[in-house]
Amino acid sequence: MSEVGRTKRKEKCENCTKQCNKKQTEDGVGPDPEQEEVNEQQSEAPAPLLLSACLSCEGCVSEQESLKISQQSLEEVEQVLALNKRCDASKHRVLVASVCPQSLPFFAVKFGVDVPEAGQKLCGFLKSIGVQFVFDTTLAAGFSILETQKEFIQRYRRRHHDPHALPLFTSSCPGWIRYAERVLGSLVTPHICTARSPQQIMGCLVKDFFCQQQKLSPEKVFHVVLAPCFDKKLEAVREEFYSSLMETRDVDCVLTSKEIYRLMEQRKVSVEELDSVPLDQVLGEAADAALTRHDGRGSEGFLEHVFKHAAKELFGLDVQEVTYKTLRNRDFQEVTLERDGETLLQFAAVYGFRNIQTLVHRMRKGRVPYQLVEVLSCPGGCLSGRGQSEEAGRVDRALVQQMEEVYSSLPVRLPELNPALKVLYQDWLQGQDSLQTSKLLHTEYRSQTHTQPPHMQW
Repeated sequence: MSEVGRTKRKEKCENCTKQCNKKQTEDGVGPDPEQEEVNEQQSEAPAPLLLSACLSCEGCVSEQESLKISQQSLEEVEQVLALNKRCDASKHRVLVASVCPQSLPFFAVKFGVDVPEAGQKLCGFLKSIGVQFVFDTTLAAGFSILETQKEFIQRYRRRHHDPHALPLFTSSCPGWIRYAERVLGSLVTPHICTARSPQQIMGCLVKDFFCQQQKLSPEKVFHVVLAPCFDKKLEAVREEFYSSLMETRDVDCVLTSKEIYRLMEQRKVSVEELDSVPLDQVLGEAADAALTRHDGRGSEGFLEHVFKHAAKELFGLDVQEVTYKTLRNRDFQEVTLERDGETLLQFAAVYGFRNIQTLVHRMRKGRVPYQLVEVLSCPGGCLSGRGQSEEAGRVDRALVQQMEEVYSSLPVRLPELNPALKVLYQDWLQGQDSLQTSKLLHTEYRSQTHTQPPHMQW
């Protein structure tokens, strides 16, 4: 793309953000109580402006990307299923579905069951329509957390001679990544963690390890991910997640929780008549099939895992419980590690577009004291993704609260204690520090603007 094109796209996106803010004010809805750091002229009532909503105007999405995203639909899956029913073996593809743990609480609430039972009911439905394998992405999330922990330690140790080492920003939210690359540019992109998101690591697991185990060519596998977020469709079509040699993407199609639920309604499927079928395991039947979640205050958990790991690895301190301090609102919180009155670590969780704006405003002024920031574009975190939390254009807060309650009922398992991850590191990746690990579990995020970072000291 030409420099003129980049400039126009950046201006359009920034203007879109301003217009969103202006419209909110004109409608009588302003920012949260402390929004004056972003714009002291705005009113003080809270407004649920999502970064996803800003992106959905497609102001920063190319025509080619729009076409690819539009193809990620129920119709595409139905077409693959229809081709599989014909006798032409050359067009047959093995359907594999990967379910995000943050999607299962949606089905648990809708089905009126607990999360494990919801997973089995969902698996039963998917297999009844022609999906051959159904996984959950907890294993991939474990990889992402472990690689983020490792990268944080490396960056912390080189912080004095690398101005871009800290703070480290998490990289699992595609809405945040898109905004960082297209608008914030070099102010932020060097600080983004290179660990792939759980979705894209799951894509590698399916199109690489799983295909090897099943003796399948990757292009013969159609990989569908069930996610709570529309922006995950945008992530799936990124160029680095496409193999030109095999002519296949790591993730072929992303469907939101509500899209799958709508398919169930279209087929007039009742929960009672669904069979409960255990989810498949990447390592086969010998693997532990119990559903677990990662530690954390909500549906994410990267911050707490890295915080506890860094406390132990860098300072020899065992942190059993992480205490959050609310700063601006419940979606802008920080945690601190202290010893003898000295602050050793300071992390923050920043969710929602308005809080992201405040964070960026502080970065431009060089006033960010954090070594790590977990950034998510949806207020409330991934359970509040628009692909499952919205009703009639508004977030259904009662539904979100129910999802949070059922999700928190799952047992916690540390990735370090998951034997399946240890096996895969050795058998699939040839070790935790191998070139294969770097190639398949990491990526790069590049500035697509010409923003120059200010002088900052961390």
